[in-house]
Amino acid sequence: MADQSVDVLIKGARVIDGTGNPWFYGDVALAADRVLDVVPPGGIPDAQAEEVVDASGMVVCPGFIDIQSHSIIPLMVDGRCLSKITQGVTTEIMGEAWTPAPFGGKIADPLPPNFFGNRAPEWRERVRGWKRFRDWLEAMIEEGVSPNIGSFLGAGTLREYVKGMTMGKATADELVELRRVMEDAMQDGAFGVSYALIYPPDAYADTDEIVEVCKVVSRYNGLYITHLRSESDQFLEAVEEAFEIGRRARVPVEIYHLKASGEHNWHKIPQVIQMIDRARADGLDVTADMYPYTASGTGLTATLPPWAFADGKVFENLRDPQMRSRLRAEMLNPSGEWETMATNPEHIMPVGFERAEHQAYVGKRLSEIATARGEDWVETIFNLLAVEEQRISTIYFKMSEDNLRLQLQQPWIKVSTDAGGLDPAWAGKEGPTHPRAYGTYPRVLGKYVREEGVITLEDAVRKMSSAVADRLRLRDRGLLRRGFYADVAVFDPDTVGDRATFDASHQLSVGVRDVWVNGARVLANGEHTGATPGRIVEGPGRP
Repeated sequence: MADQSVDVLIKGARVIDGTGNPWFYGDVALAADRVLDVVPPGGIPDAQAEEVVDASGMVVCPGFIDIQSHSIIPLMVDGRCLSKITQGVTTEIMGEAWTPAPFGGKIADPLPPNFFGNRAPEWRERVRGWKRFRDWLEAMIEEGVSPNIGSFLGAGTLREYVKGMTMGKATADELVELRRVMEDAMQDGAFGVSYALIYPPDAYADTDEIVEVCKVVSRYNGLYITHLRSESDQFLEAVEEAFEIGRRARVPVEIYHLKASGEHNWHKIPQVIQMIDRARADGLDVTADMYPYTASGTGLTATLPPWAFADGKVFENLRDPQMRSRLRAEMLNPSGEWETMATNPEHIMPVGFERAEHQAYVGKRLSEIATARGEDWVETIFNLLAVEEQRISTIYFKMSEDNLRLQLQQPWIKVSTDAGGLDPAWAGKEGPTHPRAYGTYPRVLGKYVREEGVITLEDAVRKMSSAVADRLRLRDRGLLRRGFYADVAVFDPDTVGDRATFDASHQLSVGVRDVWVNGARVLANGEHTGATPGRIVEGPGRP
């Protein structure tokens, strides 16, 4: 050590190394893009370091890895990823259902119009040139991003590439093409495939089709990650389907944002935990992640049955009286073959309106909006969507606080945001959002660790760092260990916490003081430095 230069020496902190082991006092030395060493206090003279950072009273830990990020479009708007960096996130893993690459096949529009697309119009044509999965990631690094980035292949993109928005089974020739595109993505560094099975076109894929795609993922030691086909009335059956896919394809399974949606389903979480424990005991590699909120966030379009979106005609269908009648009948009396979000209108809060005449509805419950319009609440859904012609970002208050606490305590649970990295300065102009974009990790550290003692600080850090790195087979990130990449966060355990709420969502968290990505400081004393040192992190199939 005496003859090695130290770029940054972080001194005086409690070291939580990401393993889950108890904290200890130590100093952390960074050199270039790596952790040079973690030594006892005073083990490296100050004079040996280019910069000494006094972290007395703080915790130093690995940067957090978000396994369910939606930063694809936000990073095109703003590579700083402010709301994530200020939470201590150093790596963003994207791809739930949709990725902007590969573009081609039967995909008509390279960017959904409602994902900040109007803020980065120059990207729309650039995306058309991303013929391979990796083209997108390389373009982001070329532009400059603060966090590391990686992704699963979005299965909605995969299916649309081959079948467009048509329903029905894939033919033999289409299965060949699905497998080919999947294999290309794995070789380009995808971590696996991501299905969101309540959304079209993912919802049009049956179990057999998913198994065939996952067999390719398995050959490259990747991961099947899934938004289950149901998180409510068919919750148990959906978990069993995930298990079946894992067993038949011989692929590890990760369940996105584990939850039981709807009060009449809350009792199912202990049963699902038992199912996962039993499956793991029987040899199936299955784990899950979650965000620490009792409300979910998706589009108001999620209230509609998947067949309404077939052939890209959802808004046309909403203006057809006969289709409306059919939609109403199925929404009020669902067949059980699809996940319905159209339940109690008092638990549904649309927030993402674009038209001026609808701004008064922002933050109001659907029941209030319907009353104000003098309409039935189902008709209100139809009319709002038909006029807006976009998904209308919506908050659904359907989960149990007791279940959140129970889930957090499971050893196989990880923490994720299900959100993108935002800056209040520009994102606030787009309207409210789910507070998880700003507060997920500090909320766990503040509310569930410090205030309620649901889990220990060491276990919380593990669920945010090494547990995710291990799941993704990232063998040189996620720990404070010699030779690992220097993705590091320093936070105050006494003040760290979330500030974003459902009523005032665009508020940065507090308590995370300093963050380094690949050895470059991106957050200094709570302020973003503007540095963009992020790199691509790759799945195991990359040569």
